[in-house]
Amino acid sequence: MDKQIFDERKEMVYGFISNRGYTPMKPKEIAQFLSVPRAEKEEFAEVLDALVADGKIIIDNRGKVKKADENSVSGIFCGTAKGFGFVTVEGETEDIFIAPDNVNGARDKDRVLISVLDSFAPKGRSREGVVLSILERGTSCIIGTFQRTKTYGFVVPDNQKFGSDIYIPHGFTKGAVTGHKVEVEITDFGNKNKNAEGHVIEIIGHIDDPKTDIMSVIRAYGIPVEFPEGVINQLTTIPDSISEEDTVGRLDLRNTRMVTIDGEDAKDLDDAVSLEFDGKLYHLGVHIADVTNYVKENSPLDKEALKRGTSNYLIDSVIPMLPHELSNGICSLNQGVDRLALSVLMDIDRKGTVVSHKICETVINVNRRMAYTNVNRIVCGRPSEPKLVEDAQGADEAKGIYADPEKYKAALEAFPGRTQAYEDDMKEYAELTDMFMLMEELAEILRSRRMKRGSIDFDFPECKIEVDDRGVPLDIHPYERNKATRIIEDFMLIANETVAEDYFWQELPFVYRTHENPDPEKITKLGIFINNFGYSIKMTQEDIHPKELQKLLNSIAGSEEETLISRLTLRSLKQAKYTTSCEGHFGLAAKYYCHFTSPIRRYPDLQIHRIIKENLAGKLDEHRVNHYNKILDEVAIQSSKTERRADEAEREVEKLKKIEYMEQYIGELFEAVISGVSSTGMYVELPNTVEGVIPLVKMEDDYYYFEEEHYMLVGEHTKKTYKLGEKVKVRLEIADKLLRTIEFKLAENDVIYDPETDKFI
Repeated sequence: MDKQIFDERKEMVYGFISNRGYTPMKPKEIAQFLSVPRAEKEEFAEVLDALVADGKIIIDNRGKVKKADENSVSGIFCGTAKGFGFVTVEGETEDIFIAPDNVNGARDKDRVLISVLDSFAPKGRSREGVVLSILERGTSCIIGTFQRTKTYGFVVPDNQKFGSDIYIPHGFTKGAVTGHKVEVEITDFGNKNKNAEGHVIEIIGHIDDPKTDIMSVIRAYGIPVEFPEGVINQLTTIPDSISEEDTVGRLDLRNTRMVTIDGEDAKDLDDAVSLEFDGKLYHLGVHIADVTNYVKENSPLDKEALKRGTSNYLIDSVIPMLPHELSNGICSLNQGVDRLALSVLMDIDRKGTVVSHKICETVINVNRRMAYTNVNRIVCGRPSEPKLVEDAQGADEAKGIYADPEKYKAALEAFPGRTQAYEDDMKEYAELTDMFMLMEELAEILRSRRMKRGSIDFDFPECKIEVDDRGVPLDIHPYERNKATRIIEDFMLIANETVAEDYFWQELPFVYRTHENPDPEKITKLGIFINNFGYSIKMTQEDIHPKELQKLLNSIAGSEEETLISRLTLRSLKQAKYTTSCEGHFGLAAKYYCHFTSPIRRYPDLQIHRIIKENLAGKLDEHRVNHYNKILDEVAIQSSKTERRADEAEREVEKLKKIEYMEQYIGELFEAVISGVSSTGMYVELPNTVEGVIPLVKMEDDYYYFEEEHYMLVGEHTKKTYKLGEKVKVRLEIADKLLRTIEFKLAENDVIYDPETDKFI
């Protein structure tokens, strides 16, 4: 049906239902009253469905159609294991609280129509609402752990927000036994008085089998693993190497000295860098694999890449956006082979300003495949240099130490392992060391310029989980960035900014990376919290400049509360997303920003490569501009959605591995930092980044209440307080993969033996 006609019919039907004299009827009765022809009954049903989806009408429990009241809004329901939930409404900053009695059968991720009970909520509290109807179920399938009884089975959902176990009738278990991870198709979603019901449709594996946990997360998030037949067939047409014919019309940079710098285990190498300095300008080249040369628009490969949106990195498992034949083959910028690239060649002055640039199709040949660890060793200088500079209180005195044979010998002996590795690297990469030093120099300039304008750099350590070949976690520790990783970050950032600004001023269809300004209310709450530690931030009534948050992070550097405040600051910001309008990037304090540098693993990068190449070839005519204007909004939405899915799946896998790792330490004592407090208890974090909860009911020495203004728990009788950032001693009590929880108990009077100092803490 034509959209205009469809909209007119929606308006007509809604007008009928909105009429003051209308009495609620069933859809069939409305169709009869409006004399809808039999041939148009399906279209009429679509009109009603669209009005329900818009939140303009509801269908009550008796199946009768009613106009939604003025306080009705639609949104996504987020459930909890305790039965209550929240509804997120697009365009509104605060979620709406739904009490258990008002959930009315809604499940996590359902799209619901709610009636808002109060237009304004008291300070510190959320508005409340009641679910009127379920517009669309968030999922029809659930992943969980099967449990068998004598006469039936039930499944405990991995997603505890689902709200109940799922009853599996006899004969619909597919042979599952207790402990099997299964996929269940929901046949009845139940209600507050009745559990959901379903049928087992697939057994994923036993909970104790290697990597079943990760596969369960993959299935739960609907991440596609296998590539369809059309993609496999297309791969047979893609060459293993480039021909001279492929290089025609491209700028030949095969004699330009360049390297890739990645992690030791990286296989999809999609960016290379080159750098020269003429005494006045740095000539930086960022060379990105020309993936679109092989992934043509609307081909099976392209459609599947858009569907996936991004590669998923789940500890030791990678689910690529593109098949390995591409990502690790012809599109990977491997050492010593000719490859096609899209390059950004930038001339940058000593202040970090890009004074000129060129974006062009190129053919390249990478000199060396470098690892972060090797480059970091080289650019840090002699391995003992950081300590010597620190001890000597100045670089000049440190140089003096290097010049003194006796002092230098002593320095080498202090770091025998690193010294040998450094000497090996300097010998192995002798022809490139000058370029690495130049890279560090330029990266520092670019970073300094970015910091001056207010770019926010969250530098707390990420989590690194080491696992064996069965997926069993062996160690968990913070993963720190180093100088080499920062060099690549700085070069990729300037390339992304340069490309975004170029195409903004050309006024061509494009996909930008947008990070909106934070909500003033969240920043106000952050300001109240940091006042407890003696810090402050300045903001206008409506806005805050990123420089204020940067100043905050600088002021807390090295303090005990640094990690805590950094994370709370990060949580106060909005999620970045992809848009077709250039709205700037708050976190980077950048007016223009896009994702250009990773087309192997991100679809937006691949999409804008295609636009850039058409533009360079002079083929971006009015017809193609109109084409891109039609499709790019959906590309941006899909890319943002799959990125969030990947992030959530990564966090879920990380959480599972942390629980599995901690199972061996039940009953042991740890030092921890309070990372969160609420009316139900407090969260604590261990030095290895593992986080767990201490329920209020387990703080048995007193009755504690939550003092929201100061974000702390206060003992009613003892007046003892627990604040964010405080160090506490805890004992691990529960590490349960099935319940997805790590639980501690306070153990402040106990002692912890430290084998390094041979002392009790």
